[in-house]
Parts: sequence; C-alpha cells; structure tokens
Amino acid sequence: MSEADRLKAEGNAAFAAKDFEKAVDLFTQAIGASETPNHVLYSNRSGAHASLKNFSEALKDAEECTKINPTWAKGFSRKGAAYHGLGDLVAAKDAYDEALKLDPNNAQAQSGLKSVEDAINREASQDGQSPDMGMSQLFNAPDVWTKFANDPKTASFANDPSFVSKFKELQKNPMASLNIAAQDPRMMAAVSVLLGIDMQPQAGQQQQSEEPKPTPKKEEPKPKEPEPEPEPVDEDKKRADEEKQQGNTLYKQRQFDEAIAHYEKAWEIKQDITYLNNRAAAEYEKGDYDAAVATCTKAIDHGREVFADYKLMAKVYARLGNVYIKQNNLKDAISNYNKSLTEHRTPDVLNKLRQAEKDLKKQEELAYIDPAKADEAREEGNKKFKEGDSPGAVKCYTEAIKRAPEDPRGYANRAAAYLKLMTYPDAVRDCDIAISKDPNFFKAYSRKATALLVMRDYRKCIDTLEQAREVDKEHKHTREIEELYQKAMANRFQAEEGETPEQTLERASKDPEIAEILQDPVMNSILQQAQGNPAALRDHMQNPEVRKKINLLAAAGIIRTR
Repeated sequence: MSEADRLKAEGNAAFAAKDFEKAVDLFTQAIGASETPNHVLYSNRSGAHASLKNFSEALKDAEECTKINPTWAKGFSRKGAAYHGLGDLVAAKDAYDEALKLDPNNAQAQSGLKSVEDAINREASQDGQSPDMGMSQLFNAPDVWTKFANDPKTASFANDPSFVSKFKELQKNPMASLNIAAQDPRMMAAVSVLLGIDMQPQAGQQQQSEEPKPTPKKEEPKPKEPEPEPEPVDEDKKRADEEKQQGNTLYKQRQFDEAIAHYEKAWEIKQDITYLNNRAAAEYEKGDYDAAVATCTKAIDHGREVFADYKLMAKVYARLGNVYIKQNNLKDAISNYNKSLTEHRTPDVLNKLRQAEKDLKKQEELAYIDPAKADEAREEGNKKFKEGDSPGAVKCYTEAIKRAPEDPRGYANRAAAYLKLMTYPDAVRDCDIAISKDPNFFKAYSRKATALLVMRDYRKCIDTLEQAREVDKEHKHTREIEELYQKAMANRFQAEEGETPEQTLERASKDPEIAEILQDPVMNSILQQAQGNPAALRDHMQNPEVRKKINLLAAAGIIRTR
C-alpha cells in the first residue's frame, strides 16, 4: 500500500467516526503524497468540509475533483451539496442534473436533487412569488440606478467600484448573495431604497449591532452528507496480481520460464510495470540478459507514458543497471544506476554505482596499458628534462606511468622532474611508489634522500640512505651516498644562530635518538672498548646498525672517530 492509500484509508476511518477535522487533515496529506492528481481524494475532502459546513472549501475541492475526472458522477454530487450549503439552489440543481446524466441511478445525486427541488418549491410557494421571492425582478428593474442616484443615502454608490461589483452579483443570484450582502451597510441601504422602506432602527429603539440586518431567513435543512466511498475494485488488477503471485512462487522455485509466462499474462491483463520488472528479474536469473534489457526498456517507456510511481521507476532502472553489469557494459550500468538514484535514492543502488565506477576506472586503466608507448613517452620525457622543460617532462612521464603502471622507471623519472620543480613531497611520493614496484631500484632511494634533505627531514633522509647502502651491493654509488649522508648529518646537529658549542652539544644530547643510543648497554660497551682500542671501533662499524649509531654520535659531537 502506498503512502497516499494509507492516509486515504485513515481519512475514511476518521470520517466514519465523524472526526471531520482530522479527516480533512488526513485527506490533505494524502493529496500531497499522491504522485498524480486523485479525484477521489478531493471528493472525500469536499465531503469532510461540507460536514463541517465549510461549503466554500467544499466547493473548491468538488470543482477540482470534476476537473480531474469530468466523467465521475459523484464529483458533481459533491458540487451540488456545496452549492446547496451556500444557498445557490439553481447551481446546486444544475450540478445534480449533471451527475444524473453521467449516472442516472446514482442514489446520492437523486436524493440531493430532490432536496434542492423541495427547497426551490418552498421558496416559490411563499406569497405566490418566484423562487427568489421577486428579488431578481426588483434588483434588475430598468430604473434601479436612477433610484440610487435620486436618494441621498445611495447617491454616491454608483462611483464605488466595490459596491457596483457586489450589486451585480446580487443581480445575477439574489438569494445566494443576499446573506453575504447583509453584512454590508451600503447594500442594505440600497435594498431599503429599492423596497421603499426604512430599514434603519427607529429613534430610541435599542440597537442590537452597529449595522442593520434583515430578518433572518429560515434556514433550509441541509442534505445529509454521505460518507466517502472507496474506489471501485479493479477486477483486472485483482486477476493480474493473482498471476503475479503464481509467478513469484515459481520464481522462488527457480522455475523461471514458467514464472515469466505468468508475469507476461499479468501484463496482458493489466499494464502495470511491476509485472515487467518481475519478468526482467526472472530473465536476469535465467541468464537471458538481452531479453531482460528489452523488458526493462519496455517498462521504462510505459512508465514514462503513464507517470508511474517514482519508486517503481527507480527499481526498473536499477534492474537494468544490474543486467548491464552482467554484460560487462559498465558505462550503461552507471548511467542507469544514476537514473535510479534520481528517481529514488537507496544505499544499495548507491553502493552498486560506486563499485561500477571503480571497476570502470580500473578497466579503462588496464585497456590503456601499452609498454611500447610507455617507452616512447619516457624517452620524450627524458628529452624534455635535458632541455630544462620540467613541466613537459612531468607530463610525458605521467603518460608513461599510465601506459606502464608497474614500471618503476616512470615514477623515478617523474620524481627527478619534481625535484627540479621543487615540489619535494610529490618527489618523495613517486620514489616510494617506485621502491614498492622494485625494492632494489637505487635511483628511487637517492632521489628520495635528496628531497628529504632539502625538506630538512634529516632523520628520514639518513634512514633512506642506510637503505640505499643495502641496495648498493656492488658499492657503485658509495660516493653519492656518503656525500648525502654527510650533508644530512652535518645539518641535523649544526649549531643554531647565536648558539655556543656547549649549547649545541647539550641540545644534541637531548635528541631522542641520541639519548636512546647513549642508554643502549651494547653501545656503551662498544664505546668503552674503543677508548682502549680504537681499532676495535673500526671492526664494529662493519655492522650497518652500529655504524649508523656511531656516525650519529660523531655528527652530534658526542664522540670523535678521527
């Protein structure tokens, strides 16, 4: 049951309980929740307004009802009841007559028409006058404006647009407008002039209100408002749903061909895209993806024609997206997932969209791989690098990376261009990627250390150079490593401006790494041994870890190695 149907049912229940204000509120909510204009909802709200004697609002809803469905007799019965309540017996009779033209056996219209005709006859029987008691003849007399102009009480009224407008309404329908006109002193003065009587209170007579009022007209009994009626049962929909239910049972049993036959039968009985969506689901499970695409497309086209519920449309688009995923057509899958989310946003479809976008990106990246073109792009980058065109080199190396994402040379070369452009964090990032692709690629370590040195991250620079020593097993790059190493060491513990050698040494001693080395029992033993036998220190420095720690102590000025 949709939200609009639920609210409508609650409104009917409130109406039956004679809680008409609640019924009006619920029917209003139902109108707002309905995807398409629903004449029954306006009819029911009109009935609730009429029960509250809000006949003007009842008439508005009845007119909207007949506008939406001009062939529904009950809408005109609602108009008749509203007009009757407003006192416009002629319009009420016309509305009931129209209802009976559409449905001659409509009991509500028959009862309403009889009530209106009885009221008209009662008015006509008074003093043998016409149904409007002669008022129409009085107000439409040829000399009516002359009488107003010759009487001091009404002489200025002809120049008052609001009076003229209201008086013309009286001329059209005296009885319907008379009660409203009674609230306007100008109108009562005009009536007194036309009748030739003084309708003002006599001197000394107690006034009951500030404005004169006519003798109240005896209120006519209002017709009993019938309770809202539910919409007629759609027999075709009932039979189609029975076919769908049989299809669902077979679907669960994985008897997809049999299920499809029932869903198709349901569609033939009643064209509701729910049945097509179910059929597409069975075709999907069966593996007949082309048929599922055709069925979903048919459902979408029909849904657009009949303004189907947005949630149903979202389901069909999502189903179509799922089918395209099975066909490895990621672009069309993404398009339909987006359309589904536009109709109705759900977490499940959103997750499928993100996964499809991720898979498409990966698919496109794999399709772009071409080692030969990667070599061409890298060579072009090397040319631009030598010419001093670092931005152009970055562009070429980026293309080489896209063409060969597993080749570390593209990343290392781009890192060199980034160093020239002084974008050091980018250089470090590319070197890390190159190292992850090939842990023995020396250039990646040296360029990373250079970037870290410029960034004054000396500790990480030293760690990177220690890793470079391990990679340089043939000692081809010893000089390069040592030069960078000495610069990092010297800069790490160099004296700050205005600092004495003693202050520099004290600051270096407080460095966390230096403090940790000095507290290491093994290092203390080595240092004590070196005091008596300097040659032993050289032997210990064959150990990379010990060498690193001794070099740090020497750079900090804690010990001397020469």
